[in-house]
Amino acid sequence: MAVRDIADVIERLNEIIAQTKAAKDRMGYFAALYKRMTIAVQNGIDGNLFEDGQRMNRLDVCFARRYFDAYDAYNEGSPCSSAWQCAFDYCRDDGLTVIQHLILGVNTHINLDLAIAAAEISKDSNIDTLAYDFNKINDVIASLVDDVQECLCHVWFPMRMLTKIANNRQMAVLNFSIDKARTASWSNALLLWGMDEAQQEIYIRQMDATVCTLAKGIRSPGRMMGLLLKGIRITEYDDVARTIRLIDTTVVD
Repeated sequence: MAVRDIADVIERLNEIIAQTKAAKDRMGYFAALYKRMTIAVQNGIDGNLFEDGQRMNRLDVCFARRYFDAYDAYNEGSPCSSAWQCAFDYCRDDGLTVIQHLILGVNTHINLDLAIAAAEISKDSNIDTLAYDFNKINDVIASLVDDVQECLCHVWFPMRMLTKIANNRQMAVLNFSIDKARTASWSNALLLWGMDEAQQEIYIRQMDATVCTLAKGIRSPGRMMGLLLKGIRITEYDDVARTIRLIDTTVVD
């Protein structure tokens, strides 16, 4: 389907969520989280949270198209970026925790796609005028942390106890990744905006390789963290469709 506005983005994400639930495909974990992010941005536009709502709509659509193009290419067996190839390939690894799958998607989409999308929609204007709205998204995304934590508590009940013991550190990992990734993405957007097409192509390949390297670190974070994550994974539910549904629908009362 042609994606022209945020409503179309949400509709397409619903299609992917339905497909991945039916196939019990872990690619649906990030799709469900991404839908929540998109709805939060739409609510922000409707509530006049941003300086330029129409521009945010264009950014959201340009941003989403990169994910959809990668998703379609991967499932058709066609080439996509190395970073998305890594993230999607790792969805076949049943040894990873739900939060690892979520961070893998966040890492790729924000560290790679968001900078490219921001530079693209600003090519005929001054990108500095986008800074406030770009950074404002951090507040919107941070507001989702409680909801995502509630989702994960349903996937892994001992997380409620761990949350109290660890003072929410395990969820801070997700929030930190989003916040830091967006900061790096803005720096890359500024660089891309000032380049010609040939320079952009070279720099995007470098970004792609870097994000792929980060993905490998998320998959294999070291011995001590690996042991902790293994313990979490052992006690997680193995019903992929149920987990996708929980991420998609669970909210804090």
